[in-house]
Amino acid sequence: MNRRRFIKGLLAVTLAGLISSAYGFFIEPAVRLRVRKWRVRRDDWTAPPLRIAVLSDFHVGEPYVGLERVRQVVRRTNALAPDVILLLGDFFASHKGASDTVEMQDLAPVLAGLEAKNGVFAVLGNHDWWDDKPAQRRGAGPNRYADILEQNGIAVLSNAAVKLETPGIWLAGLEDQLAIWRNGKTQGLDDLEGTMAQITDDAPVVMMAHEPDIFPQMPDRVALTLSGHTHGGQVRLFGWSPVVPSKFGNRYAYGHVREGARDLVVSGGIGCSILPVRFGVTPEITVIEMSA
Repeated sequence: MNRRRFIKGLLAVTLAGLISSAYGFFIEPAVRLRVRKWRVRRDDWTAPPLRIAVLSDFHVGEPYVGLERVRQVVRRTNALAPDVILLLGDFFASHKGASDTVEMQDLAPVLAGLEAKNGVFAVLGNHDWWDDKPAQRRGAGPNRYADILEQNGIAVLSNAAVKLETPGIWLAGLEDQLAIWRNGKTQGLDDLEGTMAQITDDAPVVMMAHEPDIFPQMPDRVALTLSGHTHGGQVRLFGWSPVVPSKFGNRYAYGHVREGARDLVVSGGIGCSILPVRFGVTPEITVIEMSA
């Protein structure tokens, strides 16, 4: 290779790196938005076909996920005409790229514009708990994020199960598995056994759990577990993410996972955590179509 070719190659690599960096830091996390659909079929699904829209990990804060961005997500989600909309937590912005914080009392009225014939439900994520300092000192709720969502007509399920009579399913929500910091370690407030004890008949169960790490403990009785938290690793190349906030690594990083008789769908979410970058994990509205 002569000197001219070497310089051209070096310039090409540098330019490609700059373009990729600009895309990952400014275009994919702040501009792009897709609808990612998964179809899950189960022989034991006794309810009518169900369309679930999942929104996870908003991490609201300018300039990446401001209120106008959230309004865009709300409009596109409503246009999908889902049967139920589920919010999987982490509303709080937790990356250093956030130049302007969006408070929960400003976000919740925008989320209240979500519309689904069987309702809008939520669980909290770890950052929603970590940002609530009084709750951290107590080591328990009430949590102000949950209070504000409830005040705006969005039901928050904290280790609770409710029967949705029209589709004939149980909807359950676990409290966060990393909610409380104690002595440099996290403690969960989730109660899977207590939540399952509230289910009183054989109707299918859909479980919301912010972190997917609970999935190996999920009983076969649960038809579908829905999680967020990982953001698909935020950087994902050829179906693999170098960093995933899960003790299972890439096992539950993103998408539909079936293990034995159990199904899990992990949403890539909307916002960013730690670093304001996304590459190969476009912010998404996740849609799951459940049927027999």
